[in-house]
Amino acid sequence: MPVYNRIAEIHEDMQAWRRDIHKHPELCFEERRTAEVVAEKLRSWGIEVHEGIGVTGLVGVLKGQGDSKKTIGIRADMDALPMQELNDFDYKSCIDGKMHACGHDGHTAILLGAAKYLSESRNFDGTVHFIFQPAEEGGGGGDAMVKDGLFERFPCDGVYGLHNNPDKPKGTINLRPGPLMASADTVEMTIHGKGGHAAHPHLTIDPIAVGVQLYTALQTIVARNVGPVDNAVVSVTMFEGGTGSNIIGHSAKLTASIRTMTAETRDLIENRVHEICAGIAATHGTKIDVDYVRGYPSTVNHEKETYIVAKAAAEVVGPDNVDLNTSIRMGSEDFSFMLEACPGAYLFLGTRDDTHFHSVHHPEFDFNDEVLSVGASLWAKLVEQQLPRK
Repeated sequence: MPVYNRIAEIHEDMQAWRRDIHKHPELCFEERRTAEVVAEKLRSWGIEVHEGIGVTGLVGVLKGQGDSKKTIGIRADMDALPMQELNDFDYKSCIDGKMHACGHDGHTAILLGAAKYLSESRNFDGTVHFIFQPAEEGGGGGDAMVKDGLFERFPCDGVYGLHNNPDKPKGTINLRPGPLMASADTVEMTIHGKGGHAAHPHLTIDPIAVGVQLYTALQTIVARNVGPVDNAVVSVTMFEGGTGSNIIGHSAKLTASIRTMTAETRDLIENRVHEICAGIAATHGTKIDVDYVRGYPSTVNHEKETYIVAKAAAEVVGPDNVDLNTSIRMGSEDFSFMLEACPGAYLFLGTRDDTHFHSVHHPEFDFNDEVLSVGASLWAKLVEQQLPRK
């Protein structure tokens, strides 16, 4: 891979940083050690550091040569997952029940590598904001940083982020303009029936019978309300009810995960869930409480910024290794909050080879260190292209 020579020289350092972070995983909003390690390194390279943004997030600020007012933001997430690691190497997690199973350790090391290179070369004119974000894994750390004044304090003409992808060949770049990843909402539906003896069902309002009909009706939303070329998922993931074989219970609860790519479809599905629950409740003479919680919005790349980062990627990995029409993904990502607040783009860096093929969130997942220099070179190239010296 045509990476920067200087970045190739510090590859072993980046690998050591990554493996140290891997060995000491921290969950959402607990990333104090990780943030301290990052801050210490940034300061040692002469980078201005601002800590405690969005609880445990931080931003490094580096000015280049010249007086340009142009700015750019590059983000890496830092948190781990509540999982037991099943790997057996010397840098495996030293904390039971916590593991870097999504590669955020690699994302952090990549951004640190780019920061070190740029602090040494200063081959740009403008300001780079290195954004180290907490709590991507369900905690909404991106939202927390934005609400904590991220872009008011550190304005960015564009903001960029990446995620490793063990489904794509090592060193490839995969992205697309427009919707890239889905929104993630959750709904809990509690059915209030009327309990009684299983031998006398006519004297009850069976919440399980209501729940079965509710489950079936929910499956019609995507099949009959969402356009066939749109993308959406309604997955009922929990159905709880009953206490004994001879008892018709008093209540039951269904929980569902809702994934959509557009704001219009997101609104449509939420409305249909409420309408279906109200209709089935009326049919059975009961009540269904609906607790609909909106989570991460859809990750939508801005078109201009998508082509900007694709151009930088092509110079690092070659144009044949850049896919600008990658498939959309129904998983979610809280970089979406940053893209709602600032123009930018998100991309996937392929990591798959013969020894790195486990999917993210697998207990034997490990980030492929061979792409650390590729990712850091991509960020360095992006900065130098977008903040060129006069």
